[in-house]
Amino acid sequence: MSEGFLCVAERSALARNAAISRSVGAYEVAIFDCDGELFALENACPHQGGPLVEGSVEQGVVTCPWHAWRFDLRTGCMTLGDFARVARFAVRIDEGRIWLSKEPIEE
Repeated sequence: MSEGFLCVAERSALARNAAISRSVGAYEVAIFDCDGELFALENACPHQGGPLVEGSVEQGVVTCPWHAWRFDLRTGCMTLGDFARVARFAVRIDEGRIWLSKEPIEE
């Protein structure tokens, strides 16, 4: 499992509808549980670097806690147009552990 992926946490460390952050190489990554489905985005809003892990999540969209920019958890794209996006990381669950891709998903 480890080729191209890094184990970042036990699955039990992330509660349902919660978020945690972990370092993956040079990136700080926010991992979101949205109704049991996991998503991972770079943990910095492109506007002014707000920590997305502290944002609220509703219907698959995270809202930056600093200035309310909103990003789709599936695509990383801003919901008000595609002029801003955050890097996405692949997420896998294996043997009760959360694994993230070591590099962002190429668009």
